[in-house]
Amino acid sequence: MTRRMPRRGIAATALAVTAALGLTACGSSDDEGGATSTASEPVAGGTLKVAFFPDNPQFTCLDPFQTYWIEHRTVIRNVADSLTDQDPKTGEIKPWLAKSWEVGADGKEYTFHLRDGVTFSDGTKLDAAAVKANFDGAQGVVKETGGTAYGSSYILGLDHTEVVDPLTVKVVFSAPNSSFLQASSTTNLAIISPDSYKKTAKERCLGQYVGSGAFTLESYKPNELTVLQKRPGYTWGSALSKNTGEAHLDRVEFSYVAEDSVRTGNLVSGAIDISWPRSPITVEDRELIKKSGGVIESRSLPGVASAYYPNASAGHVLSDLKVRQALYKGIDLATYAKTSFGDDYPVVGGAFDNTTPFYASQASKLAYDPDGAIRLLEEAGWKPGEGGYRYKDGKRLTVVFPTSSLSVSSELIQDQLKKVGIELKIDVKPAAELPATYKNGAYDLASSYFTRADPGALQFLLDPKYATSKALATNAATPETTAKIQALFTKARETTDDAVRKQAYADLQALLIDEGVAFPQYERVQFAGVSKDVHGFAFTSESFLKLNDVWKQQ
Repeated sequence: MTRRMPRRGIAATALAVTAALGLTACGSSDDEGGATSTASEPVAGGTLKVAFFPDNPQFTCLDPFQTYWIEHRTVIRNVADSLTDQDPKTGEIKPWLAKSWEVGADGKEYTFHLRDGVTFSDGTKLDAAAVKANFDGAQGVVKETGGTAYGSSYILGLDHTEVVDPLTVKVVFSAPNSSFLQASSTTNLAIISPDSYKKTAKERCLGQYVGSGAFTLESYKPNELTVLQKRPGYTWGSALSKNTGEAHLDRVEFSYVAEDSVRTGNLVSGAIDISWPRSPITVEDRELIKKSGGVIESRSLPGVASAYYPNASAGHVLSDLKVRQALYKGIDLATYAKTSFGDDYPVVGGAFDNTTPFYASQASKLAYDPDGAIRLLEEAGWKPGEGGYRYKDGKRLTVVFPTSSLSVSSELIQDQLKKVGIELKIDVKPAAELPATYKNGAYDLASSYFTRADPGALQFLLDPKYATSKALATNAATPETTAKIQALFTKARETTDDAVRKQAYADLQALLIDEGVAFPQYERVQFAGVSKDVHGFAFTSESFLKLNDVWKQQ
């Protein structure tokens, strides 16, 4: 699940840290987020060309329920609609395929009233039976994969789905799941035709399914080209779209380009319309895009920030809370963000990125304080010694960080920690060996993140009941702290009162720093270079590309 880290010293585009959940854009934009133009009305027609980062061989899959890869979820978002949508500015859930809904007082039942007249692109009706077929099919995938399919976390505790009447469907959970309403807005729970579940999981991964979106999937050649075609007769766009009818564009082509400079060159030359990189755009490339009349769009990916998680189990150096607290004070997050990503890159303020609902900044607790770090290490019995490192009982203060790739950003943190006497040992090994390393406890720090516009996503990293890596979740905190974390997740999950959820997640975010469970590294920001001829650019709440309002000046 790791995103590629940029080279040290690369500067990102200017990025203002505004209110939580706010859309952030760089450059001159029109009201809809696209490049400035004298044109005031959308123009129909044309082909939009988008260059993505290459496919990850492990995530070569376009099936909504199965895939994690961000680029693929952008494609899915425009092919398959969801029951609801989520406002990227406020986090509020809005109507889409469902025109209204009720949540049971116990938080176990969600009843959706569907819009009439919606069809899949093969002409079949999108009704309550179709929605039930999706959740039944998803439960089948969960059983088939043992819960490893990415969408499994979105339907945690799903018991069954009932057809109340042709346009009313009830989703029933065995235990309260307050995150489900938000989950119903995601790409991973996008609704596809019942016949799609007659295909194998592999066939759906290769795009053999039918959605109800404003575009249809014409073809998918992994790591080569994905093509979408406008769907005639579409009239049920999300309440968050200005254009709820047929797409303005006739066709969208997604190519896959490895080199950032090549992608930028293609944008500047007019060969493509949008450059969608994995890393922040360099100062040089930013200037080229601006000179061509284009703009840079950007938004933090919601969910769990990129962070380190400790092995705090007995016998490990980070089992001592004072040492963990010293790590916070020994890492200069502001310099890290500036040096790794650029002068105006947002400084991470806690376990979550700032676009996550219920985000509560812990920035004051993460302030750089090397003198404070040294004081804590002294209190913990670690004394100065050979090579500028600290020692205790003849043992050097070494923190082992296994990783599948060496990045200069990690080396920057290594340099910072050395100044307070901590050796960060970066242990590069094949990705296939990392699970065994974690299972065996042969590490002190591990890094991870999770993209979802709901803070409940973190339980799939830190709650041993639900975590995809039981070892990482179990080792990240003492049993007492783990119990506190689980209690707060349960409190937030089992209430239908947003005020209670807000307080539970605020308490959780404070606890994670106070007890040294999460060590934030950086905000994960999605960037896009956009041609001057493109208008109506917008990010979804998941920070994916939304095409409903996009049009090209011909």
